[in-house]
Amino acid sequence: MIDALSLGAGLSWASGLRLYLTVFLVGLFDRLGIVHLPDSLAVLGSGWVIGAAAVLAVIEFLADRIPAFDSLWDAIHTFIRIPAGALLAAGSLGHADPALLTVAALAGGALAGSAHLTKAGTRALINLSPEPFSNWVASSTEDVLVCVGLALALFVPFVFLLLMAGFVAFAVWALPRLWRGVQGGFRGMAAHMVSRLGSLGGKRD
Repeated sequence: MIDALSLGAGLSWASGLRLYLTVFLVGLFDRLGIVHLPDSLAVLGSGWVIGAAAVLAVIEFLADRIPAFDSLWDAIHTFIRIPAGALLAAGSLGHADPALLTVAALAGGALAGSAHLTKAGTRALINLSPEPFSNWVASSTEDVLVCVGLALALFVPFVFLLLMAGFVAFAVWALPRLWRGVQGGFRGMAAHMVSRLGSLGGKRD
């Protein structure tokens, strides 16, 4: 049961950060026999699924490193990562009781959502800075986190579940502050633009 919980939590959390990379890595591991997924997730080991996930992972890798565009990408993927995290979490339990699968889907969606919103909020704040370096560092850090997190979820489940408990506590603390920071940043940008437009109008007069 610990293995199934860790697999579900790992897939849903990683999906909130990098859905396509997550599907690619787990599907490839299953294909190579490194891990054995439940029958309900066996489709991830399909060559077609692995290939499609690889192409989409490369596209996301590039899109995530373009300042401002990455926030648009995150906004669109709010409607993709969270449902995918819920489905993967439910699938990790195999053919369990429907009530248990529903609970797993709800928990997986919540975990994917917390990871996604933490990522999106952090990147929105970073994008308020004009230099691109911090964006690249943040994006590369997320790639490494997904790879390390999946490795722990698959091979050291107890440690991963402890870390996930810490992440949930951090997300509960951080998300309201990120939201306020993003709101304040955009209000500051709007005020700056209004000020610049006013000064331009004054010069023309």
